[in-house]
Amino acid sequence: MTGADWKSVPGVKPGVITGDAAWALLAHAKANNYAIPAFNCTSTSTINAVLEAAAKADRPIMIQFSEGGSAFFAGKSLPNKNKEASVLGAVAGAHYIRQVAESYGVTVFVHSDHCAKKLLPWFDGMLKADKEYFAVHGEPLFSSHM
Repeated sequence: MTGADWKSVPGVKPGVITGDAAWALLAHAKANNYAIPAFNCTSTSTINAVLEAAAKADRPIMIQFSEGGSAFFAGKSLPNKNKEASVLGAVAGAHYIRQVAESYGVTVFVHSDHCAKKLLPWFDGMLKADKEYFAVHGEPLFSSHM
């Protein structure tokens, strides 16, 4: 794979990638035997580090949020009994990525990492944010969820 091959996938551009373009890029990676690395981020500093590395490598990246990492992003002193801090952190992180990724010139998947049944309130909160973002922007806030 040459450095520019992945950039020829229809719909791929700097910033957060969603929908058909996201699936097309994943299919391109599979067909061409390369990985899109995924990193769990817990702060704007870790997001910036991942974006900077992706820009230097000239490669797409996946930034993902775990439930605990999302709570850390929001602040561990916040109440999280019903996963409200985890929702807040994941949503804030996704919005932050949307604000800065294009400036780095990086194509980014924003992803949630592993959601066990006991974490469904966190997942539901992210889906609510996806729906609200979609209503305004025509695409979900996150690229994908697991």
